[in-house]
Amino acid sequence: MAELLLDSQIRIWVFLPIVVITFLVGVIRHYVTILMSSEKSVDLRQIGDSQVFLRSRALRENGKYLPKVAFLMRKGFMNNQEKGVLTTGKKREPTSAKNPMTDPSMMTDMLKGNMTNVLPMILIGGWINWAFSGFLTTKAPFPLTLRFKPMLQRGIELGSLDASWVSSASWYFLNVFGLRSVYTLVLGQDNAADQTRAMQDQMTGQAMGVPSDPSKAFKAEWEALEVTEHEWALEDVESSLVK
Repeated sequence: MAELLLDSQIRIWVFLPIVVITFLVGVIRHYVTILMSSEKSVDLRQIGDSQVFLRSRALRENGKYLPKVAFLMRKGFMNNQEKGVLTTGKKREPTSAKNPMTDPSMMTDMLKGNMTNVLPMILIGGWINWAFSGFLTTKAPFPLTLRFKPMLQRGIELGSLDASWVSSASWYFLNVFGLRSVYTLVLGQDNAADQTRAMQDQMTGQAMGVPSDPSKAFKAEWEALEVTEHEWALEDVESSLVK
């Protein structure tokens, strides 16, 4: 097939507008999310439990750099048979996890997330697919196999077309995933313009680090720390330094 040459007007009226529209939609989404965001309540007990787990894991992993007396003191603070932090934690009654279907605040947050993330992506993507349908916008600077055609040439059904060409619809989705660094540069590190990260956070729910039944987690951590033996890694370090 002969080499294709794109009209320079496509760069002005198709290629650049898609980039600008995608970027501006992300900026608007960022500020709309800030306006619609509500202050989340913090469970102090849950945060305290997560800090206990972090401290216990740090002791298990880095206790070899402590003297044996210091290690045993910290281990006793955690695993004392009567007053140890992990000992009392594993006797705690399990707490029931909140059901998002019965919590009005969680339902409201889910609805806001759909409005600011999913809905704009569907509307803008559909409008771009309609307004710029059938255009080739750019070409990858390296050859690609035919398996990339469905991903890079959405809306253009040409079997003889080189797989390196990118259609307007595919160019929009590449911008959705590719403007993360630009958003970070303009809006800062923790921004709400990154649509892919926002959708991922909404689906996974941003775990707090403590399960709904903390007694099992306390018991597992207690057992892991109980079998940990102290092996001082700094023994004879003076002779090693002299050598």
